[in-house]
Amino acid sequence: MKQLKELNDRIIRRVNVNLEEFGFDTEDFVKYSLDYDKMLKFYAFYGITSQHPIFFHFRNSNIAGSYFLGQCYVGRSAIYKSDIRGDELKRKGDTVRYRKDVPLVEDERITIRDSLLYKTLVHSNSHNLESPEEFSIHNTISAHYVNIHGSDLQGCFLGPFATVDMMNLHSCIIGEFSYVQTGELFHRKVDPGTVWIRNQNFEFKYKFKKEILDNYVGVNSYHQPRGIIYDFVKEREQDYEKLFDVMNLDSIKAPPTSAVNRYAVVQGKIQIGENVLVAQRAFLENAIMGDGSNAQENTYIINSQLSGNCITAHGGKIIHSDIGHSTFVGFNSFLNGKPTAPINIGEGCIIMPHTIIDPDVPITIPEEHLIWGFIRSEEDIKNNSIALDELVEIRDTLKIGRMKFSGLGSVFIEGFKKRLEHILLANGALFHNGENRGHAQDDQNISFNIIQPYPKGELEGLYPSIRIKP
Repeated sequence: MKQLKELNDRIIRRVNVNLEEFGFDTEDFVKYSLDYDKMLKFYAFYGITSQHPIFFHFRNSNIAGSYFLGQCYVGRSAIYKSDIRGDELKRKGDTVRYRKDVPLVEDERITIRDSLLYKTLVHSNSHNLESPEEFSIHNTISAHYVNIHGSDLQGCFLGPFATVDMMNLHSCIIGEFSYVQTGELFHRKVDPGTVWIRNQNFEFKYKFKKEILDNYVGVNSYHQPRGIIYDFVKEREQDYEKLFDVMNLDSIKAPPTSAVNRYAVVQGKIQIGENVLVAQRAFLENAIMGDGSNAQENTYIINSQLSGNCITAHGGKIIHSDIGHSTFVGFNSFLNGKPTAPINIGEGCIIMPHTIIDPDVPITIPEEHLIWGFIRSEEDIKNNSIALDELVEIRDTLKIGRMKFSGLGSVFIEGFKKRLEHILLANGALFHNGENRGHAQDDQNISFNIIQPYPKGELEGLYPSIRIKP
């Protein structure tokens, strides 16, 4: 236990050095988050499929309750109940585009050093052109239910329910429930509840009112989360604990082209269509999953129906909702319908990351709309949505409610649609006649292997150093 505590103390000091300019101290977060007894209790596990080169290297770390897939290196880090998913890492011979194609000389791997990831998801591949063969997270602490999606981090703190997407960050603080996709950030502090997308052609920015955000995702003086969304997730944690207490479970009935992960919670009346992917730590209850739809990590689909080719991105929550064909529900969105106030979303809609829809009356949003922000009533839809055809015509600046968009709307929508096509392809939604295999098909043959920490002695709490190569 002594070495485990020394490990976390060292991580705190390394992160604090990087954030010294902000006067930010991570010690309270670590102190009030970690339960050392639980870090001794939970096993870690890694998945192996025929599609992924085997390379796992754990050293001087605690990885309690965490899942690994693809090539991963973890050194001097604490990774608690997190998913490190490297099934979309680049391969030797792939190219990245920067003026001219740059070929990879070796397979990409995820490298985590001197960091603490707490109930965090790491996914996709590095979007750092300077080091395309390494997806690196160094000297960083991430809080509850953070999404690190294709983003390299150096010396950062990410607050609860934050998302960093396809970018690079150096010495940054990202506030709770913020979504950031801006290419690069250096020595910046992003306010809580900020949704910010920026590139050379456009910028989208929205910020929640503080009093609204505090009600859904706030933090106390120790940076621990509270609020409606946190309570929603916390109430269902017990259902996940049961999955880790049993090694063998009956498989969930699904078509041969679909995959329901062994570490997903599935209960009530469930209907699974063709080419469906239900990832680990997804939660389904009384749900209909249409052909080609998916429920990614940390998503919740409860008393709801998803039509074909619907995407529920990491952390999305859909309750008492009917989602139209080819609709995207973004990272950490919260669609909190009720039996007397259901949510109906039309076909082809894009629900921006970190959107909250929490109505007291039935809500209907027409097809082909972009939706963002905070919606409680039909009136709120006017200030938090726009038809995609209207946005395509924007070439300068648009302000609607608390949202500001500047630049080329056509490029924004075109980029979004291309990304959604990539997600469907990668997840196997377009599988047909043996072509376009994706995660929904490949994950059917996954095997899980477990590893446990030293229970006693000088190395108590650390996991045995292990290195598995092809």
